[in-house]
This record gives sequence, C-alpha cells and structure tokens, in this order.
Amino acid sequence: MAHHIVRTADELAFETPPDFEGRSLGYSGDDVVSEDSGGVQMGFRLARLQPGGRVDTHVHSFEESLYVVEGELTVDTPEGSFVLLEGDYGLFPVGMTHSLRNTSEAGVAFSEMKAPIPRRRFDYDTQYPIPLSTADPVPIDVRDPRNRYFGHIQPENMDPAMQTQDRLALSASMRTALLVYSGISVKMMIDSDLGADLSTMFMVQYEQGGFAGAHDHPLEETYQILEGQVEAEFDGQKYQLGPGDVAWAGVGCVHAFRNIGDGIVRWLETQAPQPPPRHSYRFARDWGYLSEAIEGES
Repeated sequence: MAHHIVRTADELAFETPPDFEGRSLGYSGDDVVSEDSGGVQMGFRLARLQPGGRVDTHVHSFEESLYVVEGELTVDTPEGSFVLLEGDYGLFPVGMTHSLRNTSEAGVAFSEMKAPIPRRRFDYDTQYPIPLSTADPVPIDVRDPRNRYFGHIQPENMDPAMQTQDRLALSASMRTALLVYSGISVKMMIDSDLGADLSTMFMVQYEQGGFAGAHDHPLEETYQILEGQVEAEFDGQKYQLGPGDVAWAGVGCVHAFRNIGDGIVRWLETQAPQPPPRHSYRFARDWGYLSEAIEGES
C-alpha cells in the first residue's frame, strides 16, 4: 500500500472518469488519489470541462469540495444556479443533488476532493436522480449571509499586510482570518464553519526560505501546487514540485516542505478526515528530543 503519491503535471492523463461514462459530455479528469492509487480516506481528481460540456445531475454518499483553477464553471443545485470563476470554491454536503455545466467559450479546470473515498464496488457511491431545473447562473456573493456553500480566495488574501478590517469586511464573517507562522500562511476555505463534516480545504503559502520540518498526521493530505518551487520530502524521498504538480501523503507518512524558489510557494491543500482537536501534528523533532532527554535521565 502506497504511503505517498507524487504526480507531475506532465504525467497527468485526462479521460472520462468511469463514474460518469454516459453521464457527461466534454468532462475529463485524472484521479490522482483513489482506491487504486492507495487512498483510504479521500479521493482527489483534477478535472476539466470543455465549452458546452456538462456533468449530469447526480448525488453522492460522500462529501465533495470543488475549487476552480481556471475558467468559468456553472453549478446547479436545489438552491439555484451559480457561476464559479477562478478562485471560487464550493461544498456539496453528503446528499446534495448537483450538476455542472460550462456555458462559456473556454475550457474550465477545477479540482474535486471527496471524503470518504468513492468505492468502485458501490458504483463510486454516486446515483443519478431526475435532472435539476436550471436557471441563468448568478455569481458568488461572499458578502451575502445567505451564501452557505461557496467562497472565493485569491493570492492577495494570503498576504498578512492585507488582513485589515476593511478588507475582511468583504466576507460575510471573520472566518477569513489568516494564520501566519514561521514564514507560512494558511487560510481556511472549507471546514466545519462552512458546513463540512468530513474534510477540509485550505490555501497554503510559503514565503522565501519558509519551511516545515518533518511531521506526520492521523489523516490524509493532498497538495496541488499553484505557484513557486518547493522541495517536498515524503518518507525520506525528496521531490521538486512546481505549478500543476500534485502530491498526497497517507496516514503516518512523514513529510516536510521547503521553499527553494525566488518567490512565494502557494498550494491548495485538502485533508480527510477533519483534524482532531489535539495532536493533529506529530513532529519528528519533538519525539527525537524526548528520546535524547530520556537517555540523559538514565
């Protein structure tokens, strides 16, 4: 069983996913993380939808999060139709019926995270009810308190200097607060505050020289590199990752990151299950220190 996966952009292969054969048009993807690749808690697909393409109305027994990397994606839900632009993201809770369309003149690229993992033996835990009615899509309004499942993030949101009250007021709540530590910035996108129960999605940025030492988690993580150059280490194997590359760390996989470029590093990260209240990180340095301290006591 694999404990980590690394896929570079030139290794990705897009084809119609088996769960949507005959249920979509112009839709393709690469299931970077799946049962076949060693995933247990989550699935992660890089997806594309061509102009005029569609994904038929469907419903899952898993939670799904979506992030638009490029283009315009129309999402139909029982609450209405919405157009998601680059940097927009959304949550489909367990049992929420939805469909996808591309009504623009250009292709759209987006990321799909699913938890728990879709199972082939149960038809990928996806069913197809009668089609939803559609309407002219409206853009996401992050200031509207009635907005329950969608949000927006852009590179400026990761800048600590841009976290003033007037800028935070562009959100319907204070949930956009930025966590900054050791040259690393983290901004939550999808978590329990937005209604997720089984997973999280957030943006990570490393300043020049920023790094995270060797650690592991009681959960799975996927990293989609959006900007910059990062040295990543998974269970002692080092990789250099750049835009378009994707990596996954399974439970117990010891991993570390270092910004080795001339600018920032920025990536989309997902986790499943959601982190526990305590002990979501296990740093090798701390337990190495304890080992030395115990030896000193004897």
